Amino acid sequence: QVQVVESGGGSVQAGDSLRLSCATSENTFGRYAVAWFRQAPGKEREFVAGLYKNRASTYYAKFGKGRFRISRDNAENTVFLQMNSLKPEDTAIYYCAVSRSVMTSRVGNYDYWGQGTRVTVSS
Repeated sequence: QVQVVESGGGSVQAGDSLRLSCATSENTFGRYAVAWFRQAPGKEREFVAGLYKNRASTYYAKFGKGRFRISRDNAENTVFLQMNSLKPEDTAIYYCAVSRSVMTSRVGNYDYWGQGTRVTVSS
């Protein structure tokens, strides 16, 4: 069982930046794929960005390309999501998820989830 804890959410203005953190109870590099998802009120949970298990390669949803960056600090067992140029439509609860298999954009592919961290972007 991998424990996942997100932090770093908050209320910001449009154009601001936030960095979300995902602390895991185990080092994920080489063992697990990690991804960020988000869920806005009344909407389904959607993929934001992901890290492959054994590579530094990353994958982003279209809306995040050029604005969001996912990275991993192996020494700290932490995965980050740097979000720049935030827009009101980025308002959501952001979740970190860990998969024992490959990195995909499918919610059902992930085995362990955190409780989420809320991001609110005002115009």
